[in-house]
Amino acid sequence: MEEETLIPKHGGYRKLKSFQVAQLVSDLTVRFCERYVDKRSRTRDQMVQAARSGVQNIAEGSQASGTSKKTEIKLTNVARASLEELRLDYEDFLRQRGLPLLKPDHPALVRFKAKRCASLEEVRAWVEEEHRRSRTGMDRRRQSKSDETSAPGGASPCQPLPSSALAANAALSLLNVCCHLLDRQIAAQAKEFTEKGGFTERLCRVRSESRRNKP
Repeated sequence: MEEETLIPKHGGYRKLKSFQVAQLVSDLTVRFCERYVDKRSRTRDQMVQAARSGVQNIAEGSQASGTSKKTEIKLTNVARASLEELRLDYEDFLRQRGLPLLKPDHPALVRFKAKRCASLEEVRAWVEEEHRRSRTGMDRRRQSKSDETSAPGGASPCQPLPSSALAANAALSLLNVCCHLLDRQIAAQAKEFTEKGGFTERLCRVRSESRRNKP
């Protein structure tokens, strides 16, 4: 077995999928708030800060894990709580403006998840593509209705999804992934802490092993 060290390898948060997704959510939130949330609104600052908190606490928890598993768990949970707050803000944005909260099996979200966007530009490209797609679909439905009857008073065609609704739903989809990853991460951290203890227990084991190995 590999010899236990007092301070094990730690950090490496940039390789965590949860960190990568949280960072993309943060970038998207900054852009979203710049475009769609009033700069005088307190919500704007709260959303940006919640997104930043998610990223920073994942990183800080990972870095602190070398000497304190309890701190790692606590900070990872803070990140999870911050992203839950952000998720509610996006849901509020849609509800208060009468915009749709898309279901997970909505074709647009299915296409979004299939793209596995890793950058803000990839998300932006998807939003533009879906906006064009929804407008084209509206034009086809309007033409189809016109072909069926020329009488006035027919049902209004469905409106295209605005870019703000698409961007908010993309953020919510990413947040669902990130929160799920963090739930699993916290569970794994708690399991390791329960089974192996923290710094104090590791210190005792390392000291005992050092004494046994002395000539």
